[in-house]
Amino acid sequence: MPPSSEHATSIGEVIAAANQIILGKDTQVRLALACLLARGHLLIEDLPGVGKTTLAQTLARLLGLQFARLQFTSDMLPADVIGLSIYDRERSEFRFLPGAIFSQVLLADEINRATPKTQSALLEAMEERQVTVEGETRPLPKPFFVIATQNPSTQIGTFPLPESQLDRFLVRLELGYPDRAAERALLEGGGRRDKLPALAASLTPEQIEPLQREASAIHVSAALLDYVQMLVETTRASAQFVHGLSPRAALALLAVARAWAFIAGRKMVMPEDVQAVLPSVACHRLQLSNSTGHARPEDIANLIRSVPVV
Repeated sequence: MPPSSEHATSIGEVIAAANQIILGKDTQVRLALACLLARGHLLIEDLPGVGKTTLAQTLARLLGLQFARLQFTSDMLPADVIGLSIYDRERSEFRFLPGAIFSQVLLADEINRATPKTQSALLEAMEERQVTVEGETRPLPKPFFVIATQNPSTQIGTFPLPESQLDRFLVRLELGYPDRAAERALLEGGGRRDKLPALAASLTPEQIEPLQREASAIHVSAALLDYVQMLVETTRASAQFVHGLSPRAALALLAVARAWAFIAGRKMVMPEDVQAVLPSVACHRLQLSNSTGHARPEDIANLIRSVPVV
């Protein structure tokens, strides 16, 4: 089903307001919102200073969600993320102090500056929306949305994310440099982060879950499923990639395509929706055979051209 007029207006308000802060990046804003509506987590990889943190803070404010930020460093421990128990002398018992992960939006800033041990503290939380501390399982808030930023691996002091961690991110995107017009507006108007306190929420946390349900109910035809299967099977048969896309990646592609169509107000997923989100869903899941790097957008563009629309 398409979004109701009320929901469509709210989604439009979120996108319009975000575009006033993150200039010239409408596609990236929509992809980030689609990731949330598809109940996923978002990885933003790019150079410092292009607006990764600002995008995360903007989305949290516009969606009315509780926000916490963790600056990942090489000396950070898992307890800094999850929390720890301390002994309360007055009560003669241990008391759990929750970490930043117990928030609706967690910004894991520069996640690849932390060691793999600390990065792994997020695995259970991102997959199962819960954490286990000292044998006790604790549920996380709803909705729970991780936005991680990552500097390019060529920069000093970074630890590459393991494949299992990368796969937990539904969408990976790059912001890139602004175009000339957007950068001119930025130079004339100054930095956009100081405008964040004035942002009013366009949605409430209670509205997010119904929107997620509506997005997941967008119709997918049998022909569209055939097209998705052909794309996935082509990656598995190609010598260009070490491994093809997994069944979980195929489900991720379908979920984000549904959310993308939902944001556009369509009743069903079209091949163009799949093509629009495929680079952000597939690039970080496909490792190139001839290098240690992952697939690039141009590799996915070639993949799309090689698979006919059924």
